[in-house]
Amino acid sequence: MKPHIVVGGGLHAEGLKLMEAEARVTLVSDSETEAGMVAVAKDAAGILFRSKPLCSRSLMAALPNLKVIGRHGVGLDIVDLPAATDLGIAVVHAPGSNSNSVAEHAIMLMLACAKQAVVIDQRTRKADWGKGRWETLFEMNGKTLGIIGVGNIGRRVARTAGALGMKVIGYDKYVSAEELRNRGVEPMPDMASVLRAADVVTCHTPHTKETHHMIDAAAVAEMKPGVIFINTSRGKTQDESALLAGLESGKIRAAGLDVFEEEPVSSDNRLLQLDQVIVSPHIAGVTRETMRGMAIQVTQEMLRVLRGEKPHVLANPDCWPKLGHLK
Repeated sequence: MKPHIVVGGGLHAEGLKLMEAEARVTLVSDSETEAGMVAVAKDAAGILFRSKPLCSRSLMAALPNLKVIGRHGVGLDIVDLPAATDLGIAVVHAPGSNSNSVAEHAIMLMLACAKQAVVIDQRTRKADWGKGRWETLFEMNGKTLGIIGVGNIGRRVARTAGALGMKVIGYDKYVSAEELRNRGVEPMPDMASVLRAADVVTCHTPHTKETHHMIDAAAVAEMKPGVIFINTSRGKTQDESALLAGLESGKIRAAGLDVFEEEPVSSDNRLLQLDQVIVSPHIAGVTRETMRGMAIQVTQEMLRVLRGEKPHVLANPDCWPKLGHLK
């Protein structure tokens, strides 16, 4: 009998077609609770998660047939990786699948902030052609872009920023100085050095204990006056109270935010009331192209595990010996 895979939150038609060729598939809402997921997946060999529920130790431990967890996306912050490894459950995802989309979105937010696109649009619709329509605008050419996290996305942002005539500096403790230079980024010794020198700061890191609230009051204090801040990574890497204080004081000229500490962001969040803040609902990595590619990539990885083949991208490689019985 075909193995059972539960899919939370839907799947692109091409990914679903691949999955249904080798498995029985059950689709559930992306808002499913842990108890609800356990009830649906009691005999499942695989679960594909988007964002909810969290893939916790208790959820995985409650499913005796579970062999593989798929993350529909790049980040693994919703998956308890140590627990999965302890339980012998492979975790696969789709790294790189949305890198172009997120990089493009980050550049879009930078330009929209520099050109105050939303405010200018609103004024133009009101036939406001006064002096104020240009006084806050500036060019990216000749400015310094600081990138925090120079991985698949950061390197693409660097390339585009270079084409705009920007000087690009960055910090990534997991990438050598030589490799940073290969990626078009002048390496800096630490994040504070980036913040002090950059006219525009953009974040491209996962959310971990190490990066939680890395953009806090101390980080804002290090920034150049009039900086533009961009975050398309994870909302919990920023302390929104510190961002708000920086924006209201004028230390931060403008911010482009695709992510928030709590999502969906509440409509009464003070950040949403500021004209110099441009926002989007965590969609930087969501396009027709990425949804297709992501679905195909993670589906293929899950099916490899269920066939007893080692996946190409295994987030917790230490679990693999425990899955030897699949071979």
